[in-house]
Amino acid sequence: MNDEPIFSVPFDASPVGLAPADGADAVGSPKKTARRAPRVTNRVEDRPAFLLHSYPYRETSLILDVFTRSHGRVALVAKGAKRPHSALRSVLVSFQRLNLSWSGAGDIKTLIRAEWSGAPLRLQGSSAMSAWYLNELLLRLLTRDDPHEALYDAYVDAISRLAEQPRLSAGLREFEWILLREIGYAFDPSMTDAGEAIDPDQQYRLPLEAGPSRIDDAMEDNWASRSAMAVSGRVLQALTEHRFDDALVEPELRRLLRERLDYHMSGRPLTTRQVLRDLQDYLP
Repeated sequence: MNDEPIFSVPFDASPVGLAPADGADAVGSPKKTARRAPRVTNRVEDRPAFLLHSYPYRETSLILDVFTRSHGRVALVAKGAKRPHSALRSVLVSFQRLNLSWSGAGDIKTLIRAEWSGAPLRLQGSSAMSAWYLNELLLRLLTRDDPHEALYDAYVDAISRLAEQPRLSAGLREFEWILLREIGYAFDPSMTDAGEAIDPDQQYRLPLEAGPSRIDDAMEDNWASRSAMAVSGRVLQALTEHRFDDALVEPELRRLLRERLDYHMSGRPLTTRQVLRDLQDYLP
């Protein structure tokens, strides 16, 4: 049996319309006819993607919010996907590698074909909720039609690791940092805004819209500096060296990244984060 099933679902796609050639009358004299302009179809073929979210559209269709490597977030209408016998029902699954084809030039494109690419990931319990958390971050912080190939690769890596180790917080922290970096909200953790190298034994202030600054008496007299988060040089060093699996700095790193993400989401709470907290109350 093939370990990597492929399910392909074709859709009817109208070809590009071409105007008929000019005709001639019975005696051969030129006969002018109106030439119809060709219909332009922006068609994209077989792009790697993941389904982030879907919701009903009309009686039988779905609107899909997908994350693609080449085009970023894309909105697609999947016509007939809600019909009981639609083959799409088993193909359009979250956290499943997909190859998608679509056409259209508007805000919502039309899905032409969808197929699986590779075996499904086994995500259950806390690993599934953590993966939904990643999806919610992408839906909140990414604009549509803005590609981020490095972020797509980080997403694939994060959910693959979650399938193997459900409580892998390092993968979540790494994804959060790459997300902030890709959308322009990160900072240079290797030096202060004054250009000084980070000392792991020092404490720093980290404003939400700037990089770290060394804490000293003069800065402590400044209200804006005092209101900024205090972070250790050790956690900044871990960020610089991409040591997301360092258990000694993980709690502080989680707090740093969460505060920065929350700020850029205007403080709107994440649904998945609350569900994860509720689940942890019931865990032994």
